[in-house]
Amino acid sequence: MTFTIGLIKASLPSYFPEKHGVFEQAESALGRLVAEEGAQLVVAPDVPMDASQARQAMDAVLAQGADFVILLHGGFTMGDVARVLASYDVPLGFWATPEPSHEGDIQLNNFVSLNMSMSIARGVRDLQASPVRWYFGAPDDAALQGVLRQTIQALGMCTALRGSRIGVVGGLAPTFYNMAVREEELFKRLGVEVEHVDMHQLTQAMTGFAGDAVARELTAMAAAADVDGVSDAQMNLTARMVLALRELAKANRYDALAVSDWPALQQDPGFHPGAAFSWLEEHDQIPVASEGDVMGAVTQLAVKAMTGQVGCLLDMTSPQLAEDRILMWHGGGGPLYLADGRARWINHPMIGRGTEQGPIYGAIADYCFALGPVTVLRIGRSGASRFSFEAQVIKAPESGFTGCRGWVSGFAENGETRSAHDIVGAVLDHGVEHHFVLVSGHWDQVLAEFGEWSNLVTLDIAKRERNIGLSPRQ
Repeated sequence: MTFTIGLIKASLPSYFPEKHGVFEQAESALGRLVAEEGAQLVVAPDVPMDASQARQAMDAVLAQGADFVILLHGGFTMGDVARVLASYDVPLGFWATPEPSHEGDIQLNNFVSLNMSMSIARGVRDLQASPVRWYFGAPDDAALQGVLRQTIQALGMCTALRGSRIGVVGGLAPTFYNMAVREEELFKRLGVEVEHVDMHQLTQAMTGFAGDAVARELTAMAAAADVDGVSDAQMNLTARMVLALRELAKANRYDALAVSDWPALQQDPGFHPGAAFSWLEEHDQIPVASEGDVMGAVTQLAVKAMTGQVGCLLDMTSPQLAEDRILMWHGGGGPLYLADGRARWINHPMIGRGTEQGPIYGAIADYCFALGPVTVLRIGRSGASRFSFEAQVIKAPESGFTGCRGWVSGFAENGETRSAHDIVGAVLDHGVEHHFVLVSGHWDQVLAEFGEWSNLVTLDIAKRERNIGLSPRQ
């Protein structure tokens, strides 16, 4: 889905944005930035000066699919233009550029206009639920370009989620009550639709694929990661699960899947689908959340819209508070691009453990994360909350448990240093639902703006002196 920005250029004729190239330079700079982000720009044909013309300009860009509208105060702009635009239920930004000089007659007077427009917007719409973002800077200013880019990325996430569909196969894993979701609330808040699929539909579909299709899938999987100790029969079931899930997603237009990977699949057909999840995320860019975690799938969709890549769904597994590090791990699926070196397909290490047969229910991906900056996040509470922090994947004396894993340290929230104590305390006090999604790069500022546009509650990470006896937080 292409994200579209609408630009409306405004000024009174007694000011001179054309003379100073404001309109031309702003449209050109914004057009380049939009193209770099894979979005598109549409521009209103006329310069509105009153309420009627403002309505015509807004209708023109909305008719061309604008998801976000910027009012450029090229020169002083009458208040009824801002009031009309703010009355529309659409994300809105107000932009003004600096004066070309500060002697003689004032040429633009557009900061005063920006001030007035923001004040007017406050009286027209609920800015908590429907923000208006302001911008002040020259079109080629690097800081302004960075802020506009952040807005495009954040609103692109909102647009990607709105209208997305998640297929839930087999429901929630037994007793994982914390991951239950109020589907109507999720749809109302973020526009995400959830549809349930019976597990038997999936397992029956697995048997219907021709041998050559299964063989092609296995060849591709073996080329991407080494098969280490997994039987041919288990790899065959893995490939069949890939084909079945891929077909299910395509036929029903599911943008992501949430699959209960245990215990039913160990009974019939007798395997674990973790490697299938990894391969769909790596090869098809289809997020697959294990254990029926709908909000995990929502978080993965948001990450994909933000970064262009599927994140890795993980547990916060083993904090080492004295060493200021936390192990992020999961024994299920995870995309291979995050690996430090070549990954392996191995037998699931826990399912079947302690039985006569042993851990034979493959397969999963096994790798350590590449070192470097990452962001860890979760959108939770049926689309009402955001929790995130930035960190670094580091080396530690122990590599972590078998599966997809890495030690993270060097924590920060909103540019402020945090400790492992702080992170763990926030997770437990807020009751943040596992799982968490890890993705390469630092994205907390984009996530903060996404949260503002989506009216999410930010679950803050407070500095702490100790890690026990903490009072509950809301």
